[in-house]
Amino acid sequence: MPFLDSSSRIDFGLNPLDRQSGRRDDGDYVRACRQHPSTRYFVFAGDVPVLAVQQDDFDPLFDAAQLEALGQPVREVFMGQDESGVALFAVAYPAAAAESLDVRPDLALIDLRSIAARGLFAPSLLGELGGAKAILHWHDRHGFCANCGAPSRMSAAGWRRDCDACGAQHFPRVDPVVIMLAIDGDRCVLGRQQRFAPGMYSALAGFLEPGETIEDAVRREVMEEAGIACGEVRYFASQPWPFPSSLMIGCFARAIGSDIVVDRNELEDARWFTRAEIAAMIAGTHPEGLSSPKPFAIAYHLMKAFVEEGAGVLRHVGSRELE
Repeated sequence: MPFLDSSSRIDFGLNPLDRQSGRRDDGDYVRACRQHPSTRYFVFAGDVPVLAVQQDDFDPLFDAAQLEALGQPVREVFMGQDESGVALFAVAYPAAAAESLDVRPDLALIDLRSIAARGLFAPSLLGELGGAKAILHWHDRHGFCANCGAPSRMSAAGWRRDCDACGAQHFPRVDPVVIMLAIDGDRCVLGRQQRFAPGMYSALAGFLEPGETIEDAVRREVMEEAGIACGEVRYFASQPWPFPSSLMIGCFARAIGSDIVVDRNELEDARWFTRAEIAAMIAGTHPEGLSSPKPFAIAYHLMKAFVEEGAGVLRHVGSRELE
């Protein structure tokens, strides 16, 4: 995903799967994929990935024999084919199975945030694993028809739920979230929530509301959380965020005001930071011990772009493509 240069990476923004979406209703094709000896499986206990362990190496992909040894999963979704043509499925075991699986020496259960923070897998594999988590999470919470309340069932290889009672069809949801830096010359606004790691500041963020544009959501969220009015808004890049199933829409906005009024219901603190301060946060050399998000998060790359280009980031209009 070239960002400012080819060395920049947003780990969850990379998912090179051929989703095979046109063949999800072809039961014979999906069964053939499942039975092929090269097929691999992402395994989850509840919403926690199960990893195969060999010495100090972790592997999120299981073959059919390994999967059979774990017992019968409660759910299976056909994800598509990876770059080498290998079919991938996501399977889920009940959350209660985590206790018995976690004591096995050949397995490890590690939550997805920790996997990303530790850099255990390549960005492409991490993106595929994140997609698997998101679709399985959707099934966990949508077992009943939102139209009539009757139980629904999986169909289309796991990419739809059908209600036999009223005929309604339900598709996986993605929640759009704007995440942005409000910029005033050589400084920008960052905030922190109480749940953040000590000393970490990040870009402001919030969900889009029905009937709202991306630009309006950016302006509203900055005003609500920090009391700063904004003018022009420029798109930067987007990133799937499987916690549980969001699409982060990265933007920059030109701040009009300068007096910060913190919404204490949303933020613990918000303040202006200069480019030099943000550079020190990214480098881990800030004199107050303040830090930025990790590189797997789009907020890190928004901050990095501002350090490198300053207010020049407002000249870019959706020109970056993540890979």
